[in-house]
Amino acid sequence: MKTNQSKFSLAFALPLAMLVAVGAPLPVIGVGIARSAMAAPQAPPTDGGKKKKKIGAAKEEKAVEFTPENMAQLQKLANDRKLTPDDLMAAAKTFQPSGRHDEYIMFASGGHSGQVFVIGVPSMRLLRSIAVFTPEPWQGYGYGVGNDVLKEGDIPNQELRWGDTHHPALSETKGDYDGEFLFIGDKANARLAVIDLRDFETKQIVKNPITMSDHGAAFVTPNTDYVIEGGQYAVPFGNAYATSDEYQKSYRGMVTYWKFDRAKGRIDMSKSFALELPPYWQDLFDAGKLASDGLIFGNSFNSELATGGIELNKPPFEAGTTQRDMDYLHIIDTKKAEAAFNAGKFEKVNGFPVIKIETLIAEGILFFAPEPKSPHGVDVTPNGQYVVIAGKLDPHVTVYSTEKIKKAIAEKKFSSKDSYGIPILDFDAVMEAQVELGLGPLHTQFDDKGYAYTSLFLDSAVSRWTLGGEYSSLHPEQPWKLVSKTPVQYNIGHLCAAEGDTVSPDGKYLIAMNKWAIDRFFPTGPLLAQNFQLLDIEQGGTAMPVIYDSPIGVGEPHYCQMIKADKLHPWTIYPEIGWDPQTQAIDPKAPKPGQEKVVRDGKNVEVYMTAVRSHYFPENVEVNEGDNVTWHITSMERTMDATHGFCIGGYNINLSLEPGEAATFHFVANKAGVYPYYCTEFCSALHLEMVGYFRVKPAVH
Repeated sequence: MKTNQSKFSLAFALPLAMLVAVGAPLPVIGVGIARSAMAAPQAPPTDGGKKKKKIGAAKEEKAVEFTPENMAQLQKLANDRKLTPDDLMAAAKTFQPSGRHDEYIMFASGGHSGQVFVIGVPSMRLLRSIAVFTPEPWQGYGYGVGNDVLKEGDIPNQELRWGDTHHPALSETKGDYDGEFLFIGDKANARLAVIDLRDFETKQIVKNPITMSDHGAAFVTPNTDYVIEGGQYAVPFGNAYATSDEYQKSYRGMVTYWKFDRAKGRIDMSKSFALELPPYWQDLFDAGKLASDGLIFGNSFNSELATGGIELNKPPFEAGTTQRDMDYLHIIDTKKAEAAFNAGKFEKVNGFPVIKIETLIAEGILFFAPEPKSPHGVDVTPNGQYVVIAGKLDPHVTVYSTEKIKKAIAEKKFSSKDSYGIPILDFDAVMEAQVELGLGPLHTQFDDKGYAYTSLFLDSAVSRWTLGGEYSSLHPEQPWKLVSKTPVQYNIGHLCAAEGDTVSPDGKYLIAMNKWAIDRFFPTGPLLAQNFQLLDIEQGGTAMPVIYDSPIGVGEPHYCQMIKADKLHPWTIYPEIGWDPQTQAIDPKAPKPGQEKVVRDGKNVEVYMTAVRSHYFPENVEVNEGDNVTWHITSMERTMDATHGFCIGGYNINLSLEPGEAATFHFVANKAGVYPYYCTEFCSALHLEMVGYFRVKPAVH
């Protein structure tokens, strides 16, 4: 037994020595273990939140020293818990001492939750769920505030109160994340949302007026002039009706350019437009950058124009859409598309400008290139010189040269045209390389060392492979070669590297967004969590270990982007008392101290209320049954994290009032009786006393 312990001690001492050498923090796992100093909490702003103080900066630390007693305790703990040196190394790489903040922030789509998840990296701690397409009571979204934003996304005669969020996109300046805004698409209903990262709240939802399904949303151009929304399943434009027999004639795909007004923080519908595309099923899009700035790239499947019909003994979609060996990479010239729009070369569908296929051809806006069948990922390298396509049914990734694409277009090197007359570039003229990776390649990310990382769905692995061209000098391996694979658990979809969609990726960390968890966590019934796994990709070569498993039990996330935390500058209190988060300005009707009141004008009643620890003013409000009530509340707080809630039982009203926030909500007092209202956030020692009564006097019949 002594021999075994001695061997383990030797194996365990090596990673400990490495950690000490780099000054890395160690988890607190035993009495007497040295631990790093706790970072001081952020002080509340004294200037209304306008100046930015670096959040989570740790104090300068001395080198950690280990005593023989420390080592013995660590060894005992490791043996008791059956932990290997690799396990302890992984724990040290991801553990964040209390009060220390993460180096990166990940924004992950929430899938059919309709929301966006904010997760710290490397700790993988869930920090916030941002309410977007689905009402969320903790934030009061859809329960008094945010109702107008949700209504923006409705369609005629139908409220839409959930979404299938797929692809978040951070705003960019010169191809780098700038930390100002986040955009997210809703695949189920073809909608796009704008989130302001000063307060992490949804400000706008736009419904695409020409289609009912998207997938390639959202992706931004390098300066966020446009937010790109690519379609998915072709439909007749404008929600018209057509049978499957009319598919080729009446159904259409699309890509929409949403013009973003950064100063207003809103999509400008008046300067937005769409392109009509053939009824192939467009999938993902990516914007060119640097060498390919001005182009966007999108892939597609179902170039067979299959219409299904398994119920009629016809080939099902899964067979009909995979007959051909090649589908079509879409190559779109944004500058020419914008010029055609500005010249009025469009038709309107449901009042929205659409540039038709014949115009796209005549103006040299749209070209196709063959791509391996059933592609999914389309990813532009950081320098913009290559486009990587991953075909689900092809073990290779296919790399296209953007220089060759532009040359082939200029020299008209076309192999043919599709049935709609769109020129198809010669495959050999535009292809740079093909790299065999494994089964089920889907999506690709990039690091700072000239490596690319592609998810392999069927292999349940992340592959690392080398880029060529100017990247060849960054790594020791041959260009365009598979370097290694790391198994993940299980069936990985998307993946996300630190700053991996920018012109200057960081590498360091990569998230495997696994669709299945199976045996990774305790089973909570038949419905199991997704599994986000964190990989350490800081070292080159074959070293690429999984260092953390994080269950995501609130939806099926599809994609994420990871930004350096110091690029984000969120407010910790609103800039001034009476701040309206929707307009990001002072609300002129925000109640002020001494001006609280209840005003009646016939059957219309306005309540002006203030909230501060630990009371509302007024504490008694009485109206008549049938009155139309408009209720204004201002939080007078100026202390970080001093959030109040406000709910009225029986009326489906619940607000979150952050420090300085002003909120207004409307309802009809259609139920007589007495309804307590109270603070739903434990705000002080007298929290339970922060209460009032809303009385509705019965109508006289």
